[in-house]
Amino acid sequence: MQITTEMIKQLRAATNAPMLDCRKALQEADGDFDKAVDWLREKGMATAAKRSDREASNGVVELYAHGGGRVGVMVEVNCETDFVARNEQFRNLAHEIALQIAAAAPKYVSADEIPAAELEREAEIARTRAKEEGKPENILPKIVEGRIEKYKDEVSLLRQAYIRDESVTIEKLILQNVAAIGESIVVRRFQRWELGESVG
Repeated sequence: MQITTEMIKQLRAATNAPMLDCRKALQEADGDFDKAVDWLREKGMATAAKRSDREASNGVVELYAHGGGRVGVMVEVNCETDFVARNEQFRNLAHEIALQIAAAAPKYVSADEIPAAELEREAEIARTRAKEEGKPENILPKIVEGRIEKYKDEVSLLRQAYIRDESVTIEKLILQNVAAIGESIVVRRFQRWELGESVG
């Protein structure tokens, strides 16, 4: 199938991937737009994996206040170069991550940061609840495991569903941007404050 400049432009507009990558994706997908998007996403994952060992020490500290100052967020998002740190797409990503934190209130950047004691407490709650609901003993471990995974999805920023598109996790959103920008991007840390909450 003939790959036209218009098709490449449309794919670039949808994915922000470089023009040459868009052309290659369309060629690989025989002009099928959706397959080309998937191809770029898969490539993005591969690109991100290759880049993840590179040092990300530039970036931005994004500040966001919501609800007339009722919720405040500060998040540090890192990239490899000062050039990308000033890039509008990178800045937009940092802003979207701050919005996500304000709206979805994660407690940790990744699931690896959740303390074992907290996961054990959640497992105990899930076990007790399942028993109270009269679930058979033999399926309790499966129920507990499912609840733990759901808990990780709720409290880990990277595992949360993106507030603007629930089919995409924050981790996937970042990887898509890594593919388009061409640098490693890392959410280093964040803090979220809500008016009147107790300081724990």
